[in-house]
Amino acid sequence: MSALSRDLVSRLRPLLFVAPTSPITTPIRSGTHFRTFSADAVIEENDNSSSSRIIEAVPGLMTSNSRRTGVIAVKCGMTALWDKWGARIPISILWMDDNIVSQVKIPETDGIFALQIGCGQKKEKHLTKPEVGHFRSQGVPMKRKLREFPVTEDALLPVGTSINVRHFVPGQYVDVTGITKGKGFQGGMKRWGFKGMPASHGASLSHRSIGSTGQRDAPGKVFKGKKMPGHMGVDQRTVKNVWVYKIDPARNLMWVKGQVPGATGNFVFIKDAVYKKPDISLLPFPTYFATEDEDSTKLEPLLADLGDTDPFMAAD
Repeated sequence: MSALSRDLVSRLRPLLFVAPTSPITTPIRSGTHFRTFSADAVIEENDNSSSSRIIEAVPGLMTSNSRRTGVIAVKCGMTALWDKWGARIPISILWMDDNIVSQVKIPETDGIFALQIGCGQKKEKHLTKPEVGHFRSQGVPMKRKLREFPVTEDALLPVGTSINVRHFVPGQYVDVTGITKGKGFQGGMKRWGFKGMPASHGASLSHRSIGSTGQRDAPGKVFKGKKMPGHMGVDQRTVKNVWVYKIDPARNLMWVKGQVPGATGNFVFIKDAVYKKPDISLLPFPTYFATEDEDSTKLEPLLADLGDTDPFMAAD
């Protein structure tokens, strides 16, 4: 190594290996949250947040901004009833099979206020291991169907709370969501209600055809979303403003007016109507809590109030 190189290295060595005299700090803006590498602080923070929130199964006062949980029911079929005025009412019968709260979600751990509701019963051997572990961690029995319903903070219920048909009141309106019946591959006339081609002249063997599906050289293609023959049904649909005609607390049955989506035996999800909101002074909040001396097997069915005016005589 030449003398010039040794002199250059001796001059640069103090600059390369000098220790900083003061710690390097980064300016922290107000409102910024930092998490350390230690797991102790995180565990302590979660323990404090979870212990500060106490959820009790007690009646409360419902406000205009409150949002109750929904329930899961099984569609039993349709029939018809005649009310006290002699009017025929088409009826769908829904069975609330042992609904309980299987999980509570809060913003500290899940980012949302919600209740997971379980319905029915199922054997452990028919569930996957993650599902079995979920039920065991929550300390609830195995359930056949689960559904999450967003709620407000004042409508939270503890895990294991039972929800029966008296969660709803006869005369109120509800929204019912379900999976429609599968129809298989159907043509445009049945699937979309197309008129079809002429039934007599000028339509040889194409009476139920959908007709033209595009234009000429421009754009020279069929646009996405064009209504054409294809698979029909098995879609989630919601029927809004369904009127509750009658409830039977002894059998956990509910009679609603009109049709609801799905075939007999399918699950449907019921919640308070969004548009025709029920009277909050009549609804049990956050749900109905039975008294200790109440025997649900001896309760009589509850009917909606039909008024004192005969609708057939109102015109006179």
